[in-house]
Amino acid sequence: MLRPKTLAKRIARFALSKKASDVTIMDLRKLTDMTDFFVICSADSDVQVKAVADSVADGTQQIGISAWHTEGLTHRQWILLDYVDVVVHIFLKQARRFYGLEKLWGDAEVELIQDEVVKKSPRKSRPAKQP
Repeated sequence: MLRPKTLAKRIARFALSKKASDVTIMDLRKLTDMTDFFVICSADSDVQVKAVADSVADGTQQIGISAWHTEGLTHRQWILLDYVDVVVHIFLKQARRFYGLEKLWGDAEVELIQDEVVKKSPRKSRPAKQP
């Protein structure tokens, strides 16, 4: 069984594999007993919201973990996948701004997870060759 923090990081990677943006892990262990971590991410369309949710569900099933509960699969504005110790929130960008979970849980420690490709700085142009 994976530790909750490790599971949260794996879930973040599954979300990034479908180009989710603003992927954030919030550590709630000092704030509530309801869960240890939120993984929150955004998508540009309802189709992408579903694709991210499917990627998370498929990825966790491959490591032997299934969501205890899911919400929002029909409307695809905000899909919630509850893994007990980790709760995943996949939002359309405008829904994420509207609900503002990061503000509601403002005392939580937050870690922004970026795709390795995004983390690398763009290659600088090479100077012209000298004759």
